[in-house]
Amino acid sequence: MKDQKSTLPNSFYNNLDQEHYLPVFKRFPIAICCGSGSRVRDADGKEYIDALAGIAVNNVGHCHPKVVAAIREQAGKLMHISNFFVSEPQVKLSKRLTALADMSRVFFTNSGAESVEGAIKLARKYAHSKGRGGTIISFHGSFHGRTMATIATGKRKMQEGFDPIPHGFKQVPFNDFEAVKNAVDNDTAAILIEPIQGEGGINPADLSFLKDLRKLCDEENIALIFDEIQCGMGRTGHFFAKDLYGVQPDIMTLAKGLGAGVPIGAILSNEMISAAIDFGDHGTTFGGNPLVCAAALACLDVIEDENLLEAASEKGEWFKREVLNLNDPHIREIRGEGLMLGIDFNFEAKPIVLDMLENGVIANATAGSVVRIVPPLNITYEDLEHILKTLKNSILKVKAHAEA
Repeated sequence: MKDQKSTLPNSFYNNLDQEHYLPVFKRFPIAICCGSGSRVRDADGKEYIDALAGIAVNNVGHCHPKVVAAIREQAGKLMHISNFFVSEPQVKLSKRLTALADMSRVFFTNSGAESVEGAIKLARKYAHSKGRGGTIISFHGSFHGRTMATIATGKRKMQEGFDPIPHGFKQVPFNDFEAVKNAVDNDTAAILIEPIQGEGGINPADLSFLKDLRKLCDEENIALIFDEIQCGMGRTGHFFAKDLYGVQPDIMTLAKGLGAGVPIGAILSNEMISAAIDFGDHGTTFGGNPLVCAAALACLDVIEDENLLEAASEKGEWFKREVLNLNDPHIREIRGEGLMLGIDFNFEAKPIVLDMLENGVIANATAGSVVRIVPPLNITYEDLEHILKTLKNSILKVKAHAEA
């Protein structure tokens, strides 16, 4: 990364962006031009420690040499063939992921939202085969994507202006089993849940809650869907959060960290669900092409070869202890597992994130008062210490400014 730089400043790219891109993102006025490991550099030459990792995508860091090499090699062989044919990378990835997840089948997609859309289809097809309806139960504080079906599972605010919203969805309070039981009826096809809510503020499900959901789904013959798009792929210190909890879903969705930065998602399902699917029930043009599957295979290799599950667990515990040791009265709680952490403040978190950015650390404010920390799993302790120091200084600065 030392020799890589842009010949044009941040302002040039930001002006072009504002002129041509659909204005759906409130972007920071920074154009990232290169990255390596847990660090990135902008067009002005300023370096940042990335505690956001592309929103929990770059689990093995930016431009990991093994992932870059795999992409380059595969790009020189074959990039896309359509799913009328099989390819070596896709077959290998299918076998590896189903074994890791203890699932029977996998379908590859291009994104997290597409994975959830596909999971809904699988659950409804199974439910209809058993004479049930197609209603999907999700939870307050959840986030499953921004397509029409996935916004129907989430916050009301994200549905505004997009009526008519698809029918067949219910929402109940998170970690409230009685509310779930009261919502289930013969029209229920599935319960859709993030084992640890991401956009909702890094909210872990209670172990007893997930176990009760599993039992209820077995009793009622409905599908339990785990959305592991953010909490999967090693982020919690386990390959999947389901393994952290010891609760096996019927369907699981993946994306984000699966491809180390290339767009790939996955839907995994057990044999019970998979047996309900017929030829032509689902499909994709780009999903699981040779290029992205080669990248995902390399990503899995890195996670295993570099013991990143253990690293995520140990570094996450260290970071939580250090945050608690700050003894800051403005911190209400630090939540999460592994390197999927949320620091909940008693005031709005965005000013802290902006000050951290100014001082060379990329983080994220979510759910109003939460600073989300989801760095690469191979981040160094040195960089974690710098994040912690910057966080501490930003808290002091923001509160001093507010009290002035």
